[in-house]
Amino acid sequence: MIIQRVVLNSRPGINGVPVAENFRMEEANQLDKMSEGQVKVRTLYLSVDPYMRCLMNEDTGADYIQPWKLSEVASGGGIGTVEESRDAGFSIGDFVTSFHWPWQTKAILDGKQLEKINPQLVDGHLSYFLGAAGLTGLTALLGIREKGHVTPGANQTMVVSGAAGACGSLAGQIGFLEGCSRVVGICGTNEKCSILVSEMGFDAAINYKEEDMVQRLRVLCPDGVDVYFDNVGGAISDAVIGHMNPNSHIILCGQISEYNKDMPYPPPLPPAIEEIMKARNITRERFLVLNYMDKYPASTMQLCQWIKEGKLKVRETVVKGLENTGAAFLSMMSGGNIGKQIVHVSE
Repeated sequence: MIIQRVVLNSRPGINGVPVAENFRMEEANQLDKMSEGQVKVRTLYLSVDPYMRCLMNEDTGADYIQPWKLSEVASGGGIGTVEESRDAGFSIGDFVTSFHWPWQTKAILDGKQLEKINPQLVDGHLSYFLGAAGLTGLTALLGIREKGHVTPGANQTMVVSGAAGACGSLAGQIGFLEGCSRVVGICGTNEKCSILVSEMGFDAAINYKEEDMVQRLRVLCPDGVDVYFDNVGGAISDAVIGHMNPNSHIILCGQISEYNKDMPYPPPLPPAIEEIMKARNITRERFLVLNYMDKYPASTMQLCQWIKEGKLKVRETVVKGLENTGAAFLSMMSGGNIGKQIVHVSE
């Protein structure tokens, strides 16, 4: 069968900023022959996410994800429909998802790497299984539950950086649902700040590009910060850590401000910030959602319930066309979107 696919054309370099020329759209001939246990799928939706910047390097810096290979198809979270099956667990017409979905129009995949999904759980919004009801939502929920130490009734304040992004916009809302009494978001435009407060229920938001972070944190978090959901790292995180309370907790989810730099993960903190953390007994443990796969089923059902009840508001930026997948990734990395970035490949 003839397919269209997006391949890694070149690498940006460990300290480089990704550009459109790093990706290439091409047509290829894929064999139709299927083996026992395989499933032929048609791609409906693809997800683009910050961690993919690491996949563009020769070495991802992590032992649990492998880099994309030059001139070979890129991959990530995806959703599709089954067109043919030689796996007893899947039938024609089933909707399926995988964390290792190739960026191409059709594919033959092993049934073992696919999970069947039910659109009714999210009122028919299939793409939500790549975001709020998928790995993004699980990262926010399990990160807060496993590393946030949120206690209902304890009058805790949570700060979320990258708060208008896919994970951050969910984390702030989940912070409330799990028991925080105050949630403040940090993002990069006044429009995003407005949406966080008016649509997502944040108490307040800080535009780090225009406002004095330290001063605004003092005003908006008068009782200090008890939980910090960290998506960005760098100077923003240094300012938040400086305002954190004794025995508080950092949920180390991502460090997007550092992804175009050659440094270890998690990136080292300035000595003065390290001293603050030590003196105040602040925990900062790396969080990897893949370590909690046993909690996925119950957590997914919780996320779907909140979505259906209207307690968890979902924002998506949808780009149509496989040929625009690379551009969608670059847009997401530049912080130009609100919520989850999705590529709609086919109906």
